[in-house]
Amino acid sequence: MKNGIDRLLTEPELRRPLEGKRVALVAHPASLTADLTHSLDVLMAAGVDVTSAFGPQHGLKGDKQDNMVETADEIDPHYQIPIFSLYGEVRRPSGQMMSTADVFLFDLQDLGCRIYTFVTTLLYLLEAAAEHGKSVWVLDRPNPAGRPVEGTLLLPGQESFVGAGPMPMRHGLTLGEIGHWFVRQFDLNVDYQVVEMHYWLPEAGPGFGWPEERIWINPSPNAANLNMARAYAGTVMLEGTTLSEGRGTTRPLEVLFGAPDVDASAVLAEMERIAPDWLAGCSIRPCWFEPTFHKHAGALCSALMIHAEGQFYDHARFRPWRLQALAFKAIRKLYPDYPIWRDFPYEYELDRLAIDVINGGPALREWVDDAEAAPGDLDRIATRDEMTWREQVADLLVY
Repeated sequence: MKNGIDRLLTEPELRRPLEGKRVALVAHPASLTADLTHSLDVLMAAGVDVTSAFGPQHGLKGDKQDNMVETADEIDPHYQIPIFSLYGEVRRPSGQMMSTADVFLFDLQDLGCRIYTFVTTLLYLLEAAAEHGKSVWVLDRPNPAGRPVEGTLLLPGQESFVGAGPMPMRHGLTLGEIGHWFVRQFDLNVDYQVVEMHYWLPEAGPGFGWPEERIWINPSPNAANLNMARAYAGTVMLEGTTLSEGRGTTRPLEVLFGAPDVDASAVLAEMERIAPDWLAGCSIRPCWFEPTFHKHAGALCSALMIHAEGQFYDHARFRPWRLQALAFKAIRKLYPDYPIWRDFPYEYELDRLAIDVINGGPALREWVDDAEAAPGDLDRIATRDEMTWREQVADLLVY
């Protein structure tokens, strides 16, 4: 299997259109070739005229740990080119930034989830390129969560930096395919190309999206492994709650929750009572942790760990968005007055609850809080939206 960057380097005809062009690279720590060399270094070594680089959320170096921690612009000490931050003073590339190159190579490893901000960064770059007459090439990489689609569609008016458009939480596409959808959805007049992967088999086991021979490199500080990538479309919702997502531990975003005042074993039993089918495709294990920072820092938390890996993983049956919703529902049943929803500015959205920003609407929160709502009520809404999305993007699937 070859990623886009590896094909660009080994197939001279793919690089030929870059001759005589100023090139910018959008990258992060996982922007590596098959031999683990950073894309910036190999492009420079190949003689590509890289005149600037861009870092998304968490920075080009991937050193910013939490959300809403901004990165400053800088000059690369080795190549002496500007490195612009797309998560600092601006989220959208400015005209001055766009003036530094003719072709923008977008080489980011995604997690297959709408809320992962690299998706929105791609849209903003495409819009800026359309405005300024620039070209955008996505050097495509695998979606480690594979093709499954899950979650409700983002509602009109609910757009944000974690919600670029009417997509479900788990979109099932590569960034190259998402770029095609953006161009069509927003009617962008832009020169857009995808350097496609060779031999990516998103439905082949045992990786189901992530080829076993590929080394995992964190695309962001808390994306530590494939288990996290598979669970993320559910566990990311914990960012909108008072419950710990495991930040400040060695396994962040691989737990259904952690809290010092919730009995995890009781919650698991309640989940099995409410909707046992929604626990399929993985193993759920009660555990304990004490975060060193972030929510509940220094407090012993009762938690539920997700194992969507090895013998416990069933690719077709695992549904992390429903699984996480079920955990919330069970907590609400057992602790009716528990302050689940965190009220704070999430990705600079000041007027909406974070959980609604994350989900692109209030449906999931309202289902959790409605004592009379049954699993089928949420399932009907999500199933309808998932079918709509699959039909909408069917002609854009490259692999």
